[in-house]
Amino acid sequence: MSIKVITSRDNPFFRNLLALAESRQERREQGQTLLDGEHLLAEAVQAGITPRHLVISEGFFGIQTWLDRLPQVPVTQLPAVLFRKLSPVTTPSGVLAVIDIPVPPLVDSPMFAVLLEDIQEPGNLGALLRTAAAAGVDTVYLSKGCAEAWSPKALRGAQGGHFGLHVLEGVDLKLVAENFPGTVLAAALRCGQSLYDLQLTGAVAFAFGNEGAGLSNPLLRAAQPFSIPMPGSVESLNVAAAAAICLFERVRQSVVVGVPS
Repeated sequence: MSIKVITSRDNPFFRNLLALAESRQERREQGQTLLDGEHLLAEAVQAGITPRHLVISEGFFGIQTWLDRLPQVPVTQLPAVLFRKLSPVTTPSGVLAVIDIPVPPLVDSPMFAVLLEDIQEPGNLGALLRTAAAAGVDTVYLSKGCAEAWSPKALRGAQGGHFGLHVLEGVDLKLVAENFPGTVLAAALRCGQSLYDLQLTGAVAFAFGNEGAGLSNPLLRAAQPFSIPMPGSVESLNVAAAAAICLFERVRQSVVVGVPS
C-alpha cells in the first residue's frame, strides 16, 4: 500500500485528525480516538483492534514493520510540524493510529471492580487504569464528571491498560454500588476501618473520588468507608497512588489464601 503525503494544515483529513486530538465532543460523535506511539499501537493490535488509519511523521523509520503487519490499513505521512500538533506529548514517537473506541460488553457479575467519581486529571486517570489492569480488575465505572477515559492523554497514561479492562463511562456510581454483587469499599480520609483490617477476597469493588473533594456523600453512604494508614506528615495521597495500594492489597490477600484475583 502506498503512503499518502499531506503537507497542508488546511487539508480536510488533517483537520479531522486535529479535531480528534483536541475535542472530546468530536471523539464522542465520531466514536474514534487517537493512539500515540508504537507501544500503544502494539497493545491495541494484540487486543484484536485493527486501526482505521496510521499517521506517521516525516522521517519515521519504523513504518515498514507496520506496513507488513497491517497491510490493509491506510497510511498518511505528515511533516513533523503538523504531526506535533496531533501528539499529546512534547517529543512524539512518530506514529499515531486512529481507532474506533471499543464498546464494552455488559458484565453481569464483576468480581473485581473500580468506581471512579469525578477524577479530573487525564494523566491520573490513565495511571489509575494502568494500575487497575495490572492488578486484574475486570470492570471500571466512571461517573459523568470524570475525565474522558479514551482521550489521547488518558490513553498515553494507561499505556495499554484500557485494552485489558471493561471501561464504562457516564455511569450512576451510587446505583452501581447498590447493585454490586459483593463488597463495595469507599476510600476516605480518617474514616472507617484501616485498609489492612479488611477482608478483600471474593467480589470486591473500590471507590475512589475526586483529587480534591474526595467521594460524594451519596456514594460514601452506599459503600463501606475505609482509610489507608498514613503515619507521615502529608494529608492525602495522589488518587492513582492510593488506588495502587488498595488494589494490590487485594491481590496480596488473594495470593495468600490461594484465591485467583
